[in-house]
Amino acid sequence: MSDTTTDPVGSRATGAPDARTRRIPASRSKPKKNLFAWVLLAPTLIGMGVFTIVPIIGSLVLAFFRWDIISRPEFVGLANFADIALDPTVRVSFLNTIVFVVIAVTLQLGIALVLASMIQERLPDWLRVFFRSTFFFPLVLSAASVSIFMGYLFNEQFGVVNWLIGLVGLAPVPWLTTPAGAAAVVIIVYVWQNFGFSFLLFVGGLGNIPKEVYEAAELDGASGFKKFINVTMPLLSPTTLVASVMAVITALQVFDQPYVLTRGGPGDSTRSAVMVVFESAFEQLEFGRASAIGLVLMLLIMAVTYVQFQLSRRFVFYQ
Repeated sequence: MSDTTTDPVGSRATGAPDARTRRIPASRSKPKKNLFAWVLLAPTLIGMGVFTIVPIIGSLVLAFFRWDIISRPEFVGLANFADIALDPTVRVSFLNTIVFVVIAVTLQLGIALVLASMIQERLPDWLRVFFRSTFFFPLVLSAASVSIFMGYLFNEQFGVVNWLIGLVGLAPVPWLTTPAGAAAVVIIVYVWQNFGFSFLLFVGGLGNIPKEVYEAAELDGASGFKKFINVTMPLLSPTTLVASVMAVITALQVFDQPYVLTRGGPGDSTRSAVMVVFESAFEQLEFGRASAIGLVLMLLIMAVTYVQFQLSRRFVFYQ
């Protein structure tokens, strides 16, 4: 009688599959990988849903209701929007915000670009690292604490700024008690604290420009200013777009500096749109009205961002 026992060694030698070394099909392992990925993503997705998506949807719905958090919500349709359209405080706050954005963003981007260009071209590496850290440091500080500190510096009676002005024989400046002075201080404090982010973006953008392009421009006889206009600015335009979009979105939501420094005064000269949202919701308990103002502000931010991206088609150069 012949022996019919299977030889595992022979089967491996002839290339036959072995049950002990057989791999699990990819179709069976894929669901397990997907499940593991969803488990890892779950905390982030739940957090976004609870703290971002649900509040946004709730705010959009609440804009069409009148609610003081005590009584039941009352559906009023577009009455909240009609109310804020007729409210002079709301109109002034949006006008203040727009003027603030134009001045503050222009200064923020201009100062950041000039400093980034100077540091990138004229300083050794260790000084570049020092200034990058120095200029970015105010951004990690609390805006409220910075505003409190700056309020003491610009105080008319005992502030350091007026003390320095007095050393040159000039009269003290009423920084926080006049509309123009208060607006100037809010802009100065905001730009000082936020230009570091734009500065780092420009430093990164300048570092990505090939040196060969500058060498070719020098061979063509381009001077320093012409190189900056004809070489640096076109090649830096994508970075400029990102920096400007982020700066405008952030500036349209300014709150801490005017609230801490001036409480929106004198009068309504420094009251911003977000301040009106805060006052309507947490001081007047008109949450429907506050949601309506927030919705209008969100639409304004979306419109300005859309215009920026449309203009970028003409002015942004991609290598």
